[in-house]
Amino acid sequence: MTDYKKYALITGATSGIGLELAKLFAQDNYNLVIVARDQSELDATASQLSTYGIKVVTLAKDLFVRDEAFSIYDEVKAQGIEIDVLVNNAGQGAYGLFQDNDIEKELKIIDLNIASTIILTKAFLKDMVARNGGKILNLASIAGTVPGPWQAVYHGTKAFVLSFTEALRSEVKDTEITVTALLPGATDTDFFNKAGMTESKAVQDKASLSDPADVAKDGYEALMAGKDKVVSGFKNKVQVALGNVTPDTMLADQMKSQQEPLNK
Repeated sequence: MTDYKKYALITGATSGIGLELAKLFAQDNYNLVIVARDQSELDATASQLSTYGIKVVTLAKDLFVRDEAFSIYDEVKAQGIEIDVLVNNAGQGAYGLFQDNDIEKELKIIDLNIASTIILTKAFLKDMVARNGGKILNLASIAGTVPGPWQAVYHGTKAFVLSFTEALRSEVKDTEITVTALLPGATDTDFFNKAGMTESKAVQDKASLSDPADVAKDGYEALMAGKDKVVSGFKNKVQVALGNVTPDTMLADQMKSQQEPLNK
């Protein structure tokens, strides 16, 4: 097995968009550090990705826990690995009315979607700044561009990720580091099951869900082209464009009707 110089670290890499991104990096001869909670799933994914002739390092980490997010950098450095590309892909939602949802679950969503992104970005960005090179891809969402009743905390976290990514990009614009935000819409992954929103009107039409491979390709190409952000999918581009000229109160009401349960 050839040990290529470049490494990409991808969180949430065993399924969905993260797995499809891992395949694209592997095809371009990047070694991989893949992060997820389940070691058996990591092992199966590593076996799949190793067929591309690259090295795959697995890290079983629970990114709902801040200390585990912090430990990733130290473990990577201990193995003598330099991360050229950081992909903050792991994320999860919590479906339901804010007044009814479990606060501990929502705080964990904030730790996963926001805190782990900040922790990993700060750690690896410092190395990128020191060598004046690197790429960061953050998974935002078109959810971050609109208020999201029935997913108020999730939409809020993705708004943070988008704002954070754009600000960080401006801070490093005079370097050889690029920072890109990927904004998918509803995608055919396990997200809705994990969020407990399978009864939502928004996910009943399976044909309307994006293919995670298509989303990953859009994000990968935008990252490699050094773009600031990319909205994946024509329908989602139209939705974001219309959202830019629609009052937030109206957007919130529209989103509420789309995301409420079928029996409402």
